[in-house]
Amino acid sequence: MATDAAGFPVTRSPAGVVRSARSTRDLAVLDARISGCRACPRLVAWREEVACVKRASFRHEEYWGRPVPGLGPADARIAVVGLAPAAHGGNRTGRVFTGDRSGDWIFAALWRAGLANQPTSTHIGDGLQLTDVRVAAAVRCAPPANAPTPEERDTCSPWLARELALLPRLRVAVVLGGFGWTALWPVLAGAGYPLPRPRPAFGHGVEVSLEGPRGPLTLLGSYHVSQQNTFTGKLTEPMLDAVLARATELAATLPGPPPRP
Repeated sequence: MATDAAGFPVTRSPAGVVRSARSTRDLAVLDARISGCRACPRLVAWREEVACVKRASFRHEEYWGRPVPGLGPADARIAVVGLAPAAHGGNRTGRVFTGDRSGDWIFAALWRAGLANQPTSTHIGDGLQLTDVRVAAAVRCAPPANAPTPEERDTCSPWLARELALLPRLRVAVVLGGFGWTALWPVLAGAGYPLPRPRPAFGHGVEVSLEGPRGPLTLLGSYHVSQQNTFTGKLTEPMLDAVLARATELAATLPGPPPRP
């Protein structure tokens, strides 16, 4: 597999994403392959343009300008699935949800839930560590107007499918927003989960229990931590905390991860 100037394996087509994702056996390798993906020309052009033009307040920073991999340990029992990186957030910092207002909300909530060691996430190397939770996005590149197309969502979905498959202890998926909710269903179907019919509609606090090849999985819906929701009060801290408290309660039905050396 060819690599780019930074050493990341390059994938250039939807079919290549499928092959590359399915053949990955390790989260670190998957993260590297995601970081080198160039399968969606519109997203590649936008993320790189943003990284070149920059926002004035970040003009002295070097932007990541690539797809953003997930964050969190392989023994996680909880996954949090968002929409896509922000143009001047994850697309700048190289870490999912890091460096923007949405990240301020989700990492503070994970800290209150006992799933993060600190409430802030500003840059790689800031000391943030997650416990028992893996955070990812349905689409890995920052999209124009925060709106990936259905084709881009589907092209990116094998990355998410493989990431979830590499979490053997996964028991709960907290889905932020309707876009992530829609994106997750075909991923789960491909992973062997029988899906309910009709498909449950998205809503804050919606809970759906599935039985799959590795045991039970519960989906929990939450309004996205976007400023559109948090500034208007559609999503409040107690609302988000309640969803994460339910996630940790459900995850506790499986024995905790072994102590780290």
